[in-house]
Amino acid sequence: MDFSLFLTIVAAAIGFFVIRRFRFNPENNEIDTSSLSPSSPPSSLSSRSLSTSSTPSALSPSSASPSSSSHVWMYDVFPSFRGEDVRYNFLSHIKKEFKRKTITFFNDNGIERGESIAPELIQGIRGSKIAIVLLSTNYASSKWCLEELVEIMKCREELGQTVIAIFYKVDPSDVKKLTGDFGEVFRKTCKGKAKEEIRRWEQALEKVAVIAGYHLSNWDDEATVIENISTCVLNKLVNSPQPSHFDNLVGMSTHMENLELLLSLGSKEVRMVGIWGPSGIGKSTIARVLFNQHSHQFQFSVFMENIKRLWPRPYYDEYSVKLQLQEEFLSRVINQKDIKIQQLGVVEDRLKDKRVLAILDDVDHLLQIEAIAKEARWFGPGSWIIITTQDKRLLYAHGINQIYEVELPPDEEALEIFCMNAFCQKSPPDGFKELAWEVTRLAGKLPLGLRVMGSHFKGRPKHEWEEGLPRLRTRLNGEIENTLKFSYDALCDDNQAIFLHLACFLKHDWLETVERCLEKNFVGVKGCLRVLAEKSFISAEWGYIQMHDLLALLGREIVRKQSIHEPGQRQFLVDAGDICQVLRDDTLGSRNVIGIDLDLSKLLETGLKISDRVFKRMPNVQFLRVKYHSKPYPHSIDPVTCLPSNLRILDWDSFPMTCLPSNFNPEFLVEIVLTKSNFLEKLWEGNKTIRNLKLMNLSNSKNLKELPDLSTATNLQTLDLSGCSSLTELPFSIGNAINLRYLDLTNCSSLVEFPSSMENVTTLEELFLKDCSSLVELPSSVRNSLNLKVFTCSGCSNLVELPLHIDNANDRKRLDLSGCSSLRELPSSIGNMTNLMELDLRGCSSLRELPSSIGNITNLEKLYLNGCSSLVELSSSIGNMTNLMKLYLYGCSSLRELPSSIGNITSLEELDLYGCSSLVELPSSIGNMTNLEELNLIGCSSLVELPSSIGNMSNLMKLYPRECSSLVEFPSTIGNMTSRKELNLNGCSSLVELPVSIGNMTSLEELNLNGCSSLVKLPSSVGDMSNLRKLYLESCSNLTVLPININMKSLDELVLTDCSSLKSFPEISTNIRVLKLSGTAIEELPPSIMSWPHLRELVIKGCSKLVSLPQLPDSLEFLVADNCGSLERLDCSFNKKKFHALRFVNCFKLNQEARDLIINTSTRDLTILPGETVPTYFSYRATGSSLSMTWNGLDTEHFPTSLRFKACILVVYKGEVDAYDWGCPEICCCITDELNGVKHYSHRWVKWPPTSGEHLFVFEIEDAVSAPELVFEFEYGQENWEIKECWIHPLETLAPSC
Repeated sequence: MDFSLFLTIVAAAIGFFVIRRFRFNPENNEIDTSSLSPSSPPSSLSSRSLSTSSTPSALSPSSASPSSSSHVWMYDVFPSFRGEDVRYNFLSHIKKEFKRKTITFFNDNGIERGESIAPELIQGIRGSKIAIVLLSTNYASSKWCLEELVEIMKCREELGQTVIAIFYKVDPSDVKKLTGDFGEVFRKTCKGKAKEEIRRWEQALEKVAVIAGYHLSNWDDEATVIENISTCVLNKLVNSPQPSHFDNLVGMSTHMENLELLLSLGSKEVRMVGIWGPSGIGKSTIARVLFNQHSHQFQFSVFMENIKRLWPRPYYDEYSVKLQLQEEFLSRVINQKDIKIQQLGVVEDRLKDKRVLAILDDVDHLLQIEAIAKEARWFGPGSWIIITTQDKRLLYAHGINQIYEVELPPDEEALEIFCMNAFCQKSPPDGFKELAWEVTRLAGKLPLGLRVMGSHFKGRPKHEWEEGLPRLRTRLNGEIENTLKFSYDALCDDNQAIFLHLACFLKHDWLETVERCLEKNFVGVKGCLRVLAEKSFISAEWGYIQMHDLLALLGREIVRKQSIHEPGQRQFLVDAGDICQVLRDDTLGSRNVIGIDLDLSKLLETGLKISDRVFKRMPNVQFLRVKYHSKPYPHSIDPVTCLPSNLRILDWDSFPMTCLPSNFNPEFLVEIVLTKSNFLEKLWEGNKTIRNLKLMNLSNSKNLKELPDLSTATNLQTLDLSGCSSLTELPFSIGNAINLRYLDLTNCSSLVEFPSSMENVTTLEELFLKDCSSLVELPSSVRNSLNLKVFTCSGCSNLVELPLHIDNANDRKRLDLSGCSSLRELPSSIGNMTNLMELDLRGCSSLRELPSSIGNITNLEKLYLNGCSSLVELSSSIGNMTNLMKLYLYGCSSLRELPSSIGNITSLEELDLYGCSSLVELPSSIGNMTNLEELNLIGCSSLVELPSSIGNMSNLMKLYPRECSSLVEFPSTIGNMTSRKELNLNGCSSLVELPVSIGNMTSLEELNLNGCSSLVKLPSSVGDMSNLRKLYLESCSNLTVLPININMKSLDELVLTDCSSLKSFPEISTNIRVLKLSGTAIEELPPSIMSWPHLRELVIKGCSKLVSLPQLPDSLEFLVADNCGSLERLDCSFNKKKFHALRFVNCFKLNQEARDLIINTSTRDLTILPGETVPTYFSYRATGSSLSMTWNGLDTEHFPTSLRFKACILVVYKGEVDAYDWGCPEICCCITDELNGVKHYSHRWVKWPPTSGEHLFVFEIEDAVSAPELVFEFEYGQENWEIKECWIHPLETLAPSC
């Protein structure tokens, strides 16, 4: 048969097949529904005759509900029908067709019919993905059917159930309007039924009547409509999202969202998108989930998995391979095996007008893409072609620019992936958290590694995890190795060799270093590295090579297998055990070794000594790294008298000698790293050629005194000498390092000056001179370098001046001169740094002024002048800095005024004038700063007034005028700041009054006037502050009255402590929670206080004129009345069951009735009152601090048990009463069981002053004891205090103690 004809026939019939890889769904949104006639049957698959103008597959919008995909369905279809009408004809035929198509049907046989719907039916309805409502003439005659319908419509809304209506010999309009025979039957059923029940039925019938469905009177025969219905149901079942393991894949929703953005959902364009990433990162899984979620939206969909393994290279006959790929592709599209085509072009011809979803998975050759999807025009509008690959170059070569790079999951997601595979839950169980995190780290967060390792450990006991981890740290799991090695084997020889160099030694090195190290051994190193990056073996971040840990393990495993039993025959030695074997046996050949990565701390565990002969047997070593992270350095290291002559990289932490061997040849060195080498004084004697050297890092070598001759270091780019505190100078030859980009001299505290030859080093990009405390002047290279982008000399405390010309640093964004305490001035050329965004001059305490040219730095955003204590004024040119957002003048104690031009900086958001103690006034122009959010005036002690323009600052959220001790008044415009929530005037001791307009600040929640000792009164307008919660007036010693006839409903806390002139306390709010009146002259509390429902804390210490207390509210928890010397009576009863604390220290005039009330009231913490007499119910007493008792009436069988006691101790002060002997001592009670000697401790802390009288401390103890015979020992933890007597009163037995 002609293949084209065959394909046409198959395509016409394809909708009736159930296939595994192929999905078919008519595009309902493209059907011209206006042309469908309800009076005629369908003539093709793409048009069906319906009772409305939509196809059944689009009938139920609820089928797309989010809940439908997560609900568990037990059945495919639930039928709702009236048996007498359809059971033995139409229904039996449709059941038969459903059975043939393997569609499961809920069967109601055997369920008894009753007044209410049976639970089994409700379960059947809710467990069915699709409900078919077969509406016939007598359907409404059954209450059972109507209740089923109500439940079905409920499931449609709540669960996303699909509903299909079939109108069997009944008109849809009769169902909706309840007319005709259907309506008559319904009305008979409703007789005698409740109105609510009838209403539910009517609503359900009205809803089902408007659902698109099948009206049988519009069809010629039942067989056709039954076939059509069954096909529609099957398509719905096949194409709906299926519950699968995809549903719980961690992080998959984010991948889908990102991909859908690239694919432009709804677009008519053909979209070709690549999914790119390393092997094992989850590209194929992501593609499968995308296919699973969207395949039902396409006419044709196919997933071509694992292409590179099924069609491996090399391809000797490309045309034949393309034919094979097209044959396989078409076979999967139409689900027909062994299709043969004679020539290319069939895919394009057959699919050019079809909407196709094609996934080409794991592609590794351009031919594979060109065979199946060479051009977008091969597919119809709206098609998606997704290609997963490790090789980004293939995507670019095919013109695919929409590429989704799959990245490693975040830490928490990686742990979750591992836990799902290891424990079948999202987090590790108890006892496995640290182990799970370690395995996750060992897997490098690679999803393949997480899955394989999770499966490996699944179900294993903890000790097997601990036993298996050491091997995982050094070896790959076999399944992971096989997966990753497949990609490695596809590399060419040079790329494989370079990969091994990177995996074993260079995986974190600087890209340029790697290129220089390998260029003598390999041709086209840059191209090879680019290929490895495109194939996801490596990446380059910030100029450094990066490789996934599992890929590095793969490389090391490949090298290990070069010679399993003779490690000296391998290229690289990285395992401490293998290195130990080679170093121990002098007879082992080791000429093959080109790299050694030695962790010395692991090697020393073997007790092996390293001698100088080691490297004589390894003449070809090019890469040597010796790491040692412990201190002190081991004495088992002999002086090294020989190093390999071909070294490219020498990286030795804590090098144990004063210099390198005299015969060392550094000619080929590209990188030398000898950090923390405290023995090292110099690198080598004499002049040596270092033309290839790119990096020298001698950081933290504290005894290094000199550098070698750098005359030949013309390629040196990085020189790190940070922490070399003994280095006094740099060699003159440093001027030959004409390619030096990075110079770090941080903490070179002995360095005094730079050689003049530094002016030749014009390539510097980063220069760090932080804490070079002996440095007097900067190198001229700061002036001459055109490329200097990062420069810091903070902490150069002896630096007096900067170079006069620094005009070449135009690209610099930040200049840090903080801590340069001897710097007197800045050069005018600083104005040429027009791109500077941040200037830090903190702690430049000798700086007296800023040059006028500073105003030229118009891009400056942050200016730090904190601690510039000699700065007298700011240049008026500062007003030109129109982009300035932060200006910090904290501690500029000599600054007298701000220029009026500062008002031009309308972008300013924060102005900090903290501690500007000489500042007398602010310019009125400051009101122009309408974007200012924070103004800090704390400690501006000379500031007399604020300009009225301050009220214009509509965005000012934080104003701090605290401790402005000369401030006499506030401008009335302060009332314009209606959005402020806090105003702190603490310490404004000259402030006499507040403006009436302050009442306009209705958003204010906190007003702090503490220490405003000149304030006489508050304006009555404070009563308008409807949101004020906290009002602090502590130490307002001239305040005589508070406003009357106001009600501050929101006031929660009022502090009047030490308002010594205040004699009365009006009721300004009944909602106060905390009231502090200590040190006032009030003579009584208002009687209304008893009705304050929220009062929790009352502090009246030192109210010397207070004679009595009225009834207090039950809400009170803390009452502190210390030093109320006139207090005699408590005209109240404490109805509250238990206080937190009651304190009446030095209240010696309290009558006995008051004292009894206090001591009998329970407290959670402590009660203190003067006196020496306790109630008689304290049945156990003793002189001194120790007391023994036996709890009578309890048999030993009741113990151990939990007991409660009330304790009282009499304390007397033995020191000088006038001494400042305040303390916060600990009162400790130790309870000892006489039976077994077990001790139980209880603690209280109390702060109180020296006193001449005796005081009682009363508190409750609750503890578990083991016997009725107990010893109580009390201790007061401060000198000059003595416990004279103690009492115990047993309260109750609480509960047996386990």
